[in-house]
Amino acid sequence: MAGTPIIVAEDVTKRFGTHQVLTRVSLPVMERDVVCIVGPSGSGKTTLLRCFALLEKPSEGRIVMQDTTISTPEPDRQTRAAARAVRSDIGMVFQHFNLWPHMSVLENLIEAPLRVKRMPRDEAVAVAEKLLAKVDLSDKRDAYPARLSGGQQQRVAIARALAMSPKVLLFDEATSALDPELRREVLMVMRQLAREGMTMLVVTHEMGFARHVGTRTVFMDRGEIVEAAPGAAFFDAPKTERAKRFLQQFEDE
Repeated sequence: MAGTPIIVAEDVTKRFGTHQVLTRVSLPVMERDVVCIVGPSGSGKTTLLRCFALLEKPSEGRIVMQDTTISTPEPDRQTRAAARAVRSDIGMVFQHFNLWPHMSVLENLIEAPLRVKRMPRDEAVAVAEKLLAKVDLSDKRDAYPARLSGGQQQRVAIARALAMSPKVLLFDEATSALDPELRREVLMVMRQLAREGMTMLVVTHEMGFARHVGTRTVFMDRGEIVEAAPGAAFFDAPKTERAKRFLQQFEDE
């Protein structure tokens, strides 16, 4: 992997009280990478993603974005300022959509550009309408989240994250709350983003997506990266017994 990562975790350890969730995890994410993080429940995948998203501070180690430290256990003024400066460059799509229920689809998309980026309203609306077309939801512009299916809500959530023009987009089990048909809707959007070169860090149980779309697959267990390999290589020839056991449960899928 030549060049400078867009964002990287360096020796990140995370503890909640006496419970250690991550242990010295290092993971670079390069431009146009689609890094898929897989592993059993409780392996630290979501906690690592939340550290990348600046929603959790590491107990040890740091997060660096384009050569600038943006998160440490006890950030100084410079690090806090750097975090504020790049926060809108890191988009996140959550498992349970997190749309604002009292706002229409359009209002959900324009809220952050208006408030955070101080974008003129007509420009924010134009961007939002373009993104709704991208996720095939132009006809839901004025609908409220409660009137949408889960798949539609998640596609709105992706469009909302894209409205801030992030440099990297993080997905935390974006399809796990959906039934198979609705999962396909969301995965189609994610595949299209990958084709367009969006840098993505994806925590997922969607092994087909990781194999065929991911540029790298990272396997975590018990708070550590056990194995990492180019997408298909991890599935075709896992190197560790732990990874082999994990993949066996998906052999019939």
